[in-house]
Amino acid sequence: MILSVASGKGGTGKTLVATSLALSVKDRGNLSFLDCDVEEPNAHLFLKPDFRSQETVSISVPSVIEDICTHCGKCAEVCAYNCLAVLKDRVMVFPELCHGCGACSYLCPEKAITEAGRPVGQVDVGHVQGIDFVRGTLNVGEAMAPPVIKKVKEHIDPARDTIIDVPPGTSCPVVESVRGSHFCLLVTEPTPFGLNDLALAVDMVRELGIPCGVVLNRAGVGDTGTQDYCRSQGVPILMEIPLDREIARLYSQGVTLVEGMPAWRQAFIDLYSEIQRLATPEAVP
Repeated sequence: MILSVASGKGGTGKTLVATSLALSVKDRGNLSFLDCDVEEPNAHLFLKPDFRSQETVSISVPSVIEDICTHCGKCAEVCAYNCLAVLKDRVMVFPELCHGCGACSYLCPEKAITEAGRPVGQVDVGHVQGIDFVRGTLNVGEAMAPPVIKKVKEHIDPARDTIIDVPPGTSCPVVESVRGSHFCLLVTEPTPFGLNDLALAVDMVRELGIPCGVVLNRAGVGDTGTQDYCRSQGVPILMEIPLDREIARLYSQGVTLVEGMPAWRQAFIDLYSEIQRLATPEAVP
C-alpha cells in the first residue's frame, strides 16, 4: 500500500503523524518512508536515519549552438515557459524557467539546440529501525520541486508498504507527491484556516480519484466547523489528537509522538489498519 500523508496548510502536524505512523507499523516489515516535502524536508530530524547514498537530480535545459542558429525564433515560439528569448544576433536562455520538456531542441529546424543537465536537487537514501528512508532536497533558489519528487518516488517498491510525507498545500508538488497513492491521510486542525485549506485538499484528492480520511490535530480548540464539514462530505475523521503541551514539547525536541508517549502507538496501529480497509486495491496511475 502507498499511503500519502498531506495537509492543506503548513503547521498542522503532518510530519508528526507520518513519522509516528511509520514507527508504529515498522515491525510488520517491508516499510519505506519517503520525504517528498523537498523544499523543507524535516522527517529525518525525527526518524534520524543513517544515510548511505546520495544522488543528484538534474533537468535538461537548452544549450544553443550559435554558429548554426539562424535566429528563426521557432524555439521561443514553442516554449510554453518563456525560457528562451530570440534576439537579432543571439538567443538568450533563462534556465531557471525551463521545465525540461525538450520541445525547443526537438522542433529546432537547424538542430542548433542541444540539452545539458542542470542540477536542481538531490536524493538521499538511508535506513532506520527497519525502515527504508528516502529524502529529497530542492536546491536553494530553485522553483520547481516536481523533478526532485519524481526522483524520490522512483524508490517506491511495489512489494513494500510506503508512507509519503507530502508538502503542504494543494499545488503541483503536492499533486505529484500524492499521485499514485492508494489512500491520502489529510492532517488538519479545527480552525477556520484549517477548514478552508482542508476543503481544497479534499477537492484535490477527489479529482485524482484517491480515497481520503482526516486526522484532526489540536482537537479541543477552535470550533466544530471542521467536524461538520467532514460529516457533510462523507470524509471520515480517523483520529483526533488533542492540543497537549507535552506533545508540543516533545515535537520541539525532535521526539516523535509514539516515542515520547508510547501509549499512542496502538492508536496509530489501529489507524493504519483502518486505512488499509478503506484504501483502493490498485493505485491510480
